[in-house]
Amino acid sequence: MNNSTEGTSYSGLLSPSNTTDLRDFKISVLFSIVFMTVGITSNSLAIVILLKAYQRFRKKSKASFLLFASGLVFTDLFGHLINGTIAIFVYASNREWSKFDHANVLCSIFGMCMVFFGLCPLLLGSVMAVERCIGVTEPIFHSTKMTSRHAKMILAFVWLFAILVALLPIATLRSYHIQASKTWCFLKTEQIEDWMDQFHLLIFSCLGLLSLAISFVCNAMTGITLIRSKLKSQQHRKGRSHHLEMIIQLLAIMCVSCICWTPFLVSFPTHKGTLWLAC
Repeated sequence: MNNSTEGTSYSGLLSPSNTTDLRDFKISVLFSIVFMTVGITSNSLAIVILLKAYQRFRKKSKASFLLFASGLVFTDLFGHLINGTIAIFVYASNREWSKFDHANVLCSIFGMCMVFFGLCPLLLGSVMAVERCIGVTEPIFHSTKMTSRHAKMILAFVWLFAILVALLPIATLRSYHIQASKTWCFLKTEQIEDWMDQFHLLIFSCLGLLSLAISFVCNAMTGITLIRSKLKSQQHRKGRSHHLEMIIQLLAIMCVSCICWTPFLVSFPTHKGTLWLAC
């Protein structure tokens, strides 16, 4: 009788369904760890390079761009570190939120981090595009007004603004919600019946799409200005090459942001399974 019970139990543990679930679980955890490790390593290396470059060019027009770029990489680094750590913890807890997050505290923190670290890179990318556009089209104004002090103030304002947007659902007595995969938390995206929940989604989506639009327009203006310029002296050629290098970097950032964020920002699933325009 005991042997029969043990055999049944052992057979259940090794059933194809359980084996598949365990394999998928290990793959998911491994993917999260690898993604977080690669993100932290690459961003750490980028920060070292950017900080060294900033020390070299801190008194030149390139300083503000490097400061914004450092802020972007620094923000992305902490995004990988914080969000990745929480995601791994959720996977390690078998995604059973009711057992480790009774008061919805961890979900709220996770959701705020997702909003903050999702919105900040988009905002900083647009700020960098505007800064380069001014630097190319209005170099005199840029050299006199865009100082390191002003750049630091703008960077701090972007971080503060993103924090306020992330805190907005909590301030309006709304909570962040566990998403369908049960691996992350975000604003309510399904079965939206309250106008305030829809308003929060619209704010996040509109800010993200506006940032991408500003980046596109400013990069286009900068590129057109550089193409039209026919500078002859060696000094001006160096300046043009210097601007082109930063524009290429901005275009790379914009392309990655568009590919990663546009589908998410443009549409969200509703309870009917259709997609609705968020902005």
